[in-house]
Amino acid sequence: MTASRKALLWITLLCIAAGPLAGCATPALNAPVNLPAPLAQSSVRLFAGQAANAAGTPTATPFQPLPPTPVYYPTEVPTATPTPPGADQTVIQPLPDQPSIPAGALPKPPDQINVLLLGSDQRPFSSGFRTDVIILASINPSSGTVNLVSFPRDLFITIPGWGQDRINTAWSHGGFNKLAETLEFNFGVRPDHYVLINFWSFKRVVDSLGGLEVNVGETVSDYYNGRWITIKQGRQAMNADLVLWYVRTRKTTSDFARHKRQQEVLMAIVDRMISLDAIRRAPEFYNIYKENVNTTLNLGDLLSLLPLGAQIAADTSRIHQYFIGPKLVSNWITPGGAMVLLPDRQAIIQLLRKVTSGQ
Repeated sequence: MTASRKALLWITLLCIAAGPLAGCATPALNAPVNLPAPLAQSSVRLFAGQAANAAGTPTATPFQPLPPTPVYYPTEVPTATPTPPGADQTVIQPLPDQPSIPAGALPKPPDQINVLLLGSDQRPFSSGFRTDVIILASINPSSGTVNLVSFPRDLFITIPGWGQDRINTAWSHGGFNKLAETLEFNFGVRPDHYVLINFWSFKRVVDSLGGLEVNVGETVSDYYNGRWITIKQGRQAMNADLVLWYVRTRKTTSDFARHKRQQEVLMAIVDRMISLDAIRRAPEFYNIYKENVNTTLNLGDLLSLLPLGAQIAADTSRIHQYFIGPKLVSNWITPGGAMVLLPDRQAIIQLLRKVTSGQ
């Protein structure tokens, strides 16, 4: 495989990989969820780009699926869901007013491309949704780097022309342009493009890769389909159902921990695509991209990133990860009783200045 062809595949599939983090959305009540016990190889299926047999059953992926994930079922199940860390802390009162003037555009290299990676909580047969996953990818061809930063969905900010609300509602007030305007007004960064995907398309992508091997940063336990399970720290093999659970669970941890799990899964998708000799399936993956991803990026945009794609494919340490964490926000209860996060505007701008510096 030539470097340019490998780079094209990587850049194209990174756009597919971005949005699958919509797995944080809660599935519809009538959507089947299979408990991964055990995660048989036959449970990993290809739902896109493969013809069904006469009975209508999808054919198995041609790639060898990953081995089952070690999932532990304790003999003593907790009698109640553990209290999330910090839930008993005193709520910090907000400043009287949100910013009423724009932050001012942050400097950036001339060839930098900023892309919003968005995951929606859209339900089947519903057109309305919120963008519960918001990750800014700052792509820097000159330095050969990609910087990622996760925004909390409950960040309470000013939506220009609307008022104060959670950042995940900005799209519903005017689509990508309104969300881009919101980020620019509050923090000085205006994205150039977006990639938006829902959770069922995410499962298609994971299945098409034969599952993922995720580098779990911290052991996580929670109820899954009525049973208590634990995924231990370290590299763990997961199928699509388990990855979906992994990126959406937060009752025993926090939204901030979920942000880290989402970026872990994004990196796992990138690693999986690079590890596969998948050039033969490039047209198939591009078809998955076109059918399942809502985006302003076109093939010409992807081709322009070929040199950077070659660098990333050879060295994934060029992808740098950042988070808007607890130290950059404060808890608040709105007059209507909603729990939200007030941003430390200047601290977040300082972080974004680093993210968009091109380094």
